[in-house]
Amino acid sequence: MDQIRQLQTIIDQGQRIVFFTGAGASTESGIPDFRSADGVYRKPWPIPPEEVISHHFFQQHPQQFYQFYRQRMLFPQARPNAAHRVMAQLEQCGKSLGVVTQNIDHLHTLAGSRTVAELHGSVMRNYCVRCHHQEGLDFILNAEEVPRCPRCGAIMKPDVVLYEEPLDPQVVDLALQLIRSADVLIICGTSLSVYPAAGFLQQFSGNRLVVINRSATPVDEQADLCLRQPLAQTLAALRLASSSDQ
Repeated sequence: MDQIRQLQTIIDQGQRIVFFTGAGASTESGIPDFRSADGVYRKPWPIPPEEVISHHFFQQHPQQFYQFYRQRMLFPQARPNAAHRVMAQLEQCGKSLGVVTQNIDHLHTLAGSRTVAELHGSVMRNYCVRCHHQEGLDFILNAEEVPRCPRCGAIMKPDVVLYEEPLDPQVVDLALQLIRSADVLIICGTSLSVYPAAGFLQQFSGNRLVVINRSATPVDEQADLCLRQPLAQTLAALRLASSSDQ
């Protein structure tokens, strides 16, 4: 409880809080992470997942890509957990500037967060590689084998960043703006092993750095507070002020 009280004090004193989230933010919503014992990369598959979700594999083997993508990366029934909701509430009451996330599940937005820098894209958006026509998640779920554009017949691609692809410069700009503006940065559910996203934290120059993650991260020694507890359970224990209390 001492650590929860410390976190409460940091939240209460913060005026420009920013959350930086990874796969661990969504595990309590039933979405597996990538590198843990039960993660996506540890489950048997004929081809290494890092190979399947690469740009060249999508181009050369779209049918195999979509087989893996639908079975291992889409969780349409998942709903925001307490962590997502607390982050949204802190933004709505003026305490938080927003969220920088490595996740593609769109749960931050579903929870009500308005400013979300989705560094690796979102499963909710899909576009035609030829004419750029856009479709939602249901289109991908209901398509047979390889989804094709209803307008021109070309392949539809999820608007997610695959291996070998660059991040969207506009999303990067938003993420850096949030991190540089933060007086409190709270790292949630990420081991900080994916670059260039993890490197953005070097731009933080605020007052308090907090890490909430089940395993160690490279910035633990620099953090003012480290919690090894489940994220949703931890954030749910906070007392949040309403916007009228600000």
